[in-house]
Amino acid sequence: MQRKDFIRLSSLGLLGLYSCGMTYKKNYHQNGTLGIQLYTVRDALTADPEKALEKLAEMGFTDLEIYGYNGTFFGRTGNEFRSILKNTGQRVVSSHHTTGMAHPDQGTLLHGWEKAVEDMQDIGAEYMVCSYLFPEERTSENYHKLPDLLNTAGTVVRKAGMQLAYHNHDFEFERMDGAGNVYDFILENSSPELVKMELDLYWIAKAGLDPLTYFEQYPGRFPLWHVKDMKAGTKDFTEIGNGTIDFKTIFEKKKQAGLKHWFLEQDFSDKDIFESITISKKYIQNNNYFY
Repeated sequence: MQRKDFIRLSSLGLLGLYSCGMTYKKNYHQNGTLGIQLYTVRDALTADPEKALEKLAEMGFTDLEIYGYNGTFFGRTGNEFRSILKNTGQRVVSSHHTTGMAHPDQGTLLHGWEKAVEDMQDIGAEYMVCSYLFPEERTSENYHKLPDLLNTAGTVVRKAGMQLAYHNHDFEFERMDGAGNVYDFILENSSPELVKMELDLYWIAKAGLDPLTYFEQYPGRFPLWHVKDMKAGTKDFTEIGNGTIDFKTIFEKKKQAGLKHWFLEQDFSDKDIFESITISKKYIQNNNYFY
């Protein structure tokens, strides 16, 4: 099936659901959609993927970034997962994948990548993201290989009509041997067309760097963001609006960054995670600068 036909048929399916009286709440704001990285609710997904997605849909989250693809989607086949999305009125915008350097799992950049790309295309994804380097992968040798690996993976993704991106933590802002930091090395040695960046606002803040500097140096390179906040003092994860990150200033530069989609994420919480999501959603709802 061609990508354009799949998207058209998916759209018709969603319209059919709404015409049949679908009760999930539409998102409250007019100029965008609420997105969430599903790692935030990983325990609920493990227990029951359908119920977890239904609960997020009821909260207004329509755009999803998934993780953990290994030939299945949270233990469901592609057809089964598409059926769940159809029932909840949600869509997958992006998917996270590791490199496969140290862990040769299926669906990584080095193992079963073509099949992963095909499966993400089939569910209508727009982005595939290199999400993480495991500690044992963080060597000078691997860092130097990374831009070429990303370019190669990005070429396959681009041919399928999607876009590859790289997601940061804080270790990428540590210095490499004689080559500045890892993040700059990726930006300077990978193709701006084949490799975009998914900027995690928490991790760059924890590393002590300013995202606006990167927006100025590499305009248009940051179409995806992870939006989460950082507690004062401990620098632990917290709900959006309960921490120290200046989202207003950052979102004022969203056009310069090239922002297309952003996802709420909270890696850990000292509350029930759905309570944390509700707190973050309320803050988002009260601050129009997010759009």
